Amino acid sequence: MSSDSDNNQKKTILITGAGGALAQEVISRLKSDYEIIAVDFRRRVRIDEGIQSYRVDFNNRAFEDIFRSHEIDGVIHLGRMGLFESDHTNRYTTNVLGTQKLLDLCCKYKVGQVIVMSTYFVYGASPYNPSLLTEDYPLKASELTMDLVDAVELENLANIYLWKYPNLHVTILRPCNVGGPGVLNSMSLLLSRKSAPVLMGFSPMMQFVHVEDMADGVVLAFKQNKPGVYNVAPEDWVAYQKALRECGCRLIHVPSIPQRLAHKIMKTWGLKAFPSYLINYYKYPVILDGALFRDTFGWKPKRSLDELFSYYREKKELEVL
Repeated sequence: MSSDSDNNQKKTILITGAGGALAQEVISRLKSDYEIIAVDFRRRVRIDEGIQSYRVDFNNRAFEDIFRSHEIDGVIHLGRMGLFESDHTNRYTTNVLGTQKLLDLCCKYKVGQVIVMSTYFVYGASPYNPSLLTEDYPLKASELTMDLVDAVELENLANIYLWKYPNLHVTILRPCNVGGPGVLNSMSLLLSRKSAPVLMGFSPMMQFVHVEDMADGVVLAFKQNKPGVYNVAPEDWVAYQKALRECGCRLIHVPSIPQRLAHKIMKTWGLKAFPSYLINYYKYPVILDGALFRDTFGWKPKRSLDELFSYYREKKELEVL
């Protein structure tokens, strides 16, 4: 059979947030077996020849043209606006209303599978959290700060489509802190700094997953197509202050009481990596029980914490040279 015929039989996957490090890793793993359509609302992504790339807002009418022009079999939705990229109003428009538009189009054009990327932030950081958070634990983040409403609402929306439209085969992934080359989330920005703030009297346990391991997890979830909600996290964790030291950061101790003082200091500094509304996540642990994902999909991280932290440490050492 000719190569043209093989290409015609490939399933087509639309991947949002295609300019991000995680999406790039996912694309590199899937491009040989699937036709890839890359979409990003920030910029047109330059990728390998043969992969079609679009810069379009999810809420724009032009977004539907992509579904009209291509017979899309699956969607991997990684295109969330990050916590530090804009205010909560714009994030809500992009993350919640944009995701609703995407899921509606998936229903309209009979897409057979959807992966939705969420975040561990949805659980909320509280001293009353259990030692391990399972997938059925209530999502309390929006009760603690309005700045995380969009994260919780995006998940609630995805859950509605998961149960209301079983033909979509929706899988929701809640990863712990994703780090590594090219990652630009708040934690990665923090680990990249030469000096990083810590709250006096607090050093919560945290979990980290390398971006390449996270990409492996996304690909496994897509290929095996087992709908549901899954925490994605390794079986080990480390204290926040130790993680900073392992990454070569100098610790800046910030008073934790009164709480409004810590909030004011963080707001004054304007650190994208340490916004004041995330302050509880640097006080109280949010540890995920990732057993369901590991057992269901046979996922096991290949990169150790030391390998991940070495990336940030060596990056700083190169900057000095």
